[in-house]
Amino acid sequence: MSFHAATATPTDDPSGILFGLLFITAVLMTLGYGLGCWLWPFGACRRCDGTGKRRSPFGKAFGLCRRCDGNGRRLRIGRRIINSLRELHDKGTR
Repeated sequence: MSFHAATATPTDDPSGILFGLLFITAVLMTLGYGLGCWLWPFGACRRCDGTGKRRSPFGKAFGLCRRCDGNGRRLRIGRRIINSLRELHDKGTR
């Protein structure tokens, strides 16, 4: 009777290696996005494309974008998560 559960036996199935590479890639991409959200918390507003202006329905007049209040910037989703986690941490330590 042989026990192979504790030994490192090579297999011909590359799915374990592929899964490991996909996992490492996903972790690195998540950390990269988190670092980007920490360094550059704002992105261009999607509604006005970062201009801060919106055209009227007839195209002759401009107004300020309501979503970004005319500054053309929006807070990234990852930065919102970082801010909420920081707020939660601050509430727990006081």
